[in-house]
Amino acid sequence: MTTTTARASRRALLRAAAAGVTALAAGCSGGTRSVQVAVVWSTSELDRFRQVVADYPAPVQVVSAGNDIDAFLRARHLAGTTPDVAILPRPGLVTEYAQRGWLSPVRPSTEYAVPEGLSNLLTDDGRRYGVWVKAAHKSLVWHLPSVLPHQPADWDELVELTRRLGGLARRGGGPAPLALGAADGWVLTDWFENVLADVAPDSYDTLAGPDADWQGGPVRDALDRLAELWSIDGAFLGGGRRALLTQYEESVIQVVHTRRAVLLVGADFTADVVGPFQRGPEAPTTFRFPGARPGGGPLIVGGDAAVAFADTRGGVELVEWLTRADSFQPWLRAGGYLSPNTTVSITSYTDQVGQRLAREMRAPGTLRFDLSDQLPGAFTGSDGVGIWRIMQGFFADVTDGVRANEAIRRATGQLAAAARNAGGGR
Repeated sequence: MTTTTARASRRALLRAAAAGVTALAAGCSGGTRSVQVAVVWSTSELDRFRQVVADYPAPVQVVSAGNDIDAFLRARHLAGTTPDVAILPRPGLVTEYAQRGWLSPVRPSTEYAVPEGLSNLLTDDGRRYGVWVKAAHKSLVWHLPSVLPHQPADWDELVELTRRLGGLARRGGGPAPLALGAADGWVLTDWFENVLADVAPDSYDTLAGPDADWQGGPVRDALDRLAELWSIDGAFLGGGRRALLTQYEESVIQVVHTRRAVLLVGADFTADVVGPFQRGPEAPTTFRFPGARPGGGPLIVGGDAAVAFADTRGGVELVEWLTRADSFQPWLRAGGYLSPNTTVSITSYTDQVGQRLAREMRAPGTLRFDLSDQLPGAFTGSDGVGIWRIMQGFFADVTDGVRANEAIRRATGQLAAAARNAGGGR
């Protein structure tokens, strides 16, 4: 275990212990016993979820577990202070906890339905252990209309636009074409997943399984397409090395506030970052991540799932309540929320962008779930490890002038080794 990992684990243990003491105190305070929920959300998302559960008929205590909710929940399990419910950001955690015997099966309400490709991710041995409560549309490109009046229609047009704007930026004639928060590894895997789902949709669906071929043609083709774009001189503000030090929030600021970059690939939750930093009345707009053909490529979706822990009171009932069509209305009215539940009316969204994204999620045949969130063990990626770290290494290679063939050889070898170490793939 590295020093950084050890410190993170100790922080998670201390947070878990403190939250456990709070939970015990709340349970002994008399009156109706509260239901405790552990979530990954913070700031505005945390506030809005608290508004949602304020309508639940029993008191609900919401605890933010920070970025590493897995470490938090393991510490709480060891301490004997497991919460009643958790909101998990990865379906792999749902099946892992179910196999450990930590979870209770759950039954959604009759008002719950999700797009094809999402439902079976939260089951184990034919039993459902989780329900989707929040979705993330991860196939969007953000820009200011005044800075980019004409959107690229397909991948080739995006490459040509990046070359043209990159040349102007090098000569001091304008902003960099792309903002990229590569310090956050998930940003790079989102790029990879969008490209892979476009060039090899069938292979995309198999890469999360035990027979995944991480050194095969489809992965190489996707990396080759990324290398074509990422290696363009002047593509990124400050170059590739600066992008690797840039956090995602800073990359959003580069587009909407300082206007030193033109385009940003980011999920719908980017809107939460835009709000505080938008300069002037002009709001950014979005278009679908460009595929090989005009009209956009496949749709990559992430999501957060609610689970109820075994031997806890009130957890299963709260999870079922969260699947009702009207439960998340406070968050829908506030904005910044995309429901995975297709029984939620499109008119519940207060803005046209939200309505458009909800319709896109319901279009048949295009949806793929975030691949890195499906991968087993440490391969799934977190800061400094797994597929996130491997993609950062690949990005460093192609922006440092390493030939594409060599960068792809290194990356696919590392991906295959990480898959084997995690017990899946080759």
